[in-house]
Amino acid sequence: MTGPDPVSLWHRLADTSVLLDGFHALKHAVRFGADVPVAVAVDRGATLALAEELAPDVRDTLDALLTQVPESAYTSLVPRPHPTAVAALAVRPSRAAHLEKLAHTPRAAPVVVLDNPRNLGNAGAVIRLAAGFGATGVVTTGTLDPWHPTVVRAGAGLHFATAVERLTVAELPPGPVFALDPEGDDIRGVKLPDDAVLAFGSERSGLSPELRARAGHLVALPMRPQVSSYNLATSVAMTLYHWSLGGA
Repeated sequence: MTGPDPVSLWHRLADTSVLLDGFHALKHAVRFGADVPVAVAVDRGATLALAEELAPDVRDTLDALLTQVPESAYTSLVPRPHPTAVAALAVRPSRAAHLEKLAHTPRAAPVVVLDNPRNLGNAGAVIRLAAGFGATGVVTTGTLDPWHPTVVRAGAGLHFATAVERLTVAELPPGPVFALDPEGDDIRGVKLPDDAVLAFGSERSGLSPELRARAGHLVALPMRPQVSSYNLATSVAMTLYHWSLGGA
């Protein structure tokens, strides 16, 4: 392959790009239209064989993108090596385009809001779930960056399959806000509309006062007595599954 040295190109772009850490992150990003200016692999042939087995729809694209580099060069580019020894940089999608998508009504699927999330891995798992359910997007409030490399790694590159942005509570997209709260109505008796904004509190402190004030509906997931809580991603999965059933 010809072209600029991939390591030099990487260093030039790293500060303004999204790190795609591992084969599956690169696979999903490519599948959902990401602009990937540089991609490297320690064993290009093995990576293409993996694509042939697991993702033949993107195999030719990866063939054109991937450059083989020594293991020492690869490990110098990433915070911690991935078992697949593959990494890439992608252009972050337009914030303006994401905000337009989030604000557009009517929506065919809800927006998921994580209110002051704290755990990067949990946020990534939620984005992966939301993409799988076809949610319109995932919005975070607070200080956590939803495009942090650890979040993208946990999301397996599926940030590119949905609209992911950080907003304030005042900037949330339009639509009825259904907030998850133990004191809310049992979700099994509630119909979640397609234009719902589904809000989940932080793992530690629950809903913020600002989000609680914005909510038009408080709903609760069924839970056995004396069990304190579900994992955040589990709560989102249960709620999106209930929405997908289409009934109360």
